[in-house]
Amino acid sequence: MWAAFRALFAAILADRAAALLLFASPLLYAGFYPSAYTGEVVVQAPVVVVDLDRTGASRGLITRAAAVQQAQLVGSLASVAEAEAWLAEDRAVAALIIPAGFGADIARGGAGTVLLTGNGAHLLRASTALSGIGVALGQSGREAARDQTRALGLPAPPALALVPRPLFNTREGYGAAVFPGVAFVIVHQSLLLGIALLAGTARERLGAPLRLVPAQLAGIALAAVCIGLLGVGWFAGMVFWLQDYPRAAAPFADVLAGALLFVVATVAASLALASFFRTRERPLQLGLAVSLPLFFLSGLSWPAEATPAPLVALARLFPTTPGLELMIGLNQMGGRLKDYAPAAWNLLLLAALFGAVALSGLTRNPPARAAVQD
Repeated sequence: MWAAFRALFAAILADRAAALLLFASPLLYAGFYPSAYTGEVVVQAPVVVVDLDRTGASRGLITRAAAVQQAQLVGSLASVAEAEAWLAEDRAVAALIIPAGFGADIARGGAGTVLLTGNGAHLLRASTALSGIGVALGQSGREAARDQTRALGLPAPPALALVPRPLFNTREGYGAAVFPGVAFVIVHQSLLLGIALLAGTARERLGAPLRLVPAQLAGIALAAVCIGLLGVGWFAGMVFWLQDYPRAAAPFADVLAGALLFVVATVAASLALASFFRTRERPLQLGLAVSLPLFFLSGLSWPAEATPAPLVALARLFPTTPGLELMIGLNQMGGRLKDYAPAAWNLLLLAALFGAVALSGLTRNPPARAAVQD
């Protein structure tokens, strides 16, 4: 068993492609994949102001707009035409225009009107900046309504403030929502392709199907589980921390148990699949074909409730679906292992099923001496 454990690591180090898949790919993905989302939250988008009213009400509105995180007032202009020129020249992504009479309308008990305009060439930045200014407008409107109510001598209604606090994805960013799930898919695919690649290579060299004794298969499986746990620990313990993604929400013991279930099921599936490959190219071809469907079937980017029932049932046959449900629920959402008991049982059943297939496919006959050495 321990000889097979050591032999797997030796085979990986002797095979550049396998070493790249199992050891280098998690490092590479951790570097360049999250980098696309480092600026995922828009802050300090340049905005210009055209104040044609020049009253206390308009100045108060500008002060509140300058305080929002999403916008940065970069200029106070004299005309609407000047603001349009700034937008056309990409010197600003949005403009706040306060017409003459804004303060007088509010003082008479009416509704003040302002104009918000954005540059469509910078849709995300402009819409985010305008939504932030909209919050400032809402605050000004509520204060004006209370002042008007007091002036009329009517009892002021209680002031209610909505304070939204996003759960789990506290920055409300795309990377923090997607990459934690993608990271576990990377661990799954690395193990699946790396082990199958090594098996295909060994079969090419032998010119015959692989034949192992159960102890050898157990040693190989144990070595692969260790590699998988290292991958999970790398992403959950280091990369999520470096990128400030939600992490370690559940107790460590629950996260470790969930990671072990996920990795064991993945290794069992990898060994079962490895028993069918005759060449080293087939695993890579299969990986390119199934990686994206597995991610979408996992329910992370497309909800299971909106997925046809046959596809939902099919997805449960792959470790990624219950594995991502369990790992995201424990690591990002703070659930306990008992809260995700169906996913845990799903992984256990898949580990048993794929383990039986691997045992049957790789240990049917006593191994020849050359096969044992390879």
